[in-house]
Amino acid sequence: MDSILQQVKERREALGFRQSDMLLRIGISRQQYQRLEAKGNPRLDTLELIAKGLNSEVLLIPKEKLNAVLAILNTDDANVSAASDKQQLFDEEKDYSIDPWQGLLGDET
Repeated sequence: MDSILQQVKERREALGFRQSDMLLRIGISRQQYQRLEAKGNPRLDTLELIAKGLNSEVLLIPKEKLNAVLAILNTDDANVSAASDKQQLFDEEKDYSIDPWQGLLGDET
């Protein structure tokens, strides 16, 4: 897995942003951003600011869940849509007349 700084760079490039674009997006000059991307050690609040500017989130993923998360991230949109459609059909089949709150908090019984 790439370092966090490599992931930031790849995300910026995927969005088509230049380092100089980050000034308007998060208020960091090109020079500061370039230094950070190259060998920086950003504070957590700076990293969160960068993530927000890149339409992303900073997440802490437990190692035992990492492969599952990566598999989901690597699926194409068609697979995600199909899974979403299956979940919607499943939800529609539930009988909410008995308990309309059933499963709302993920506590299927």
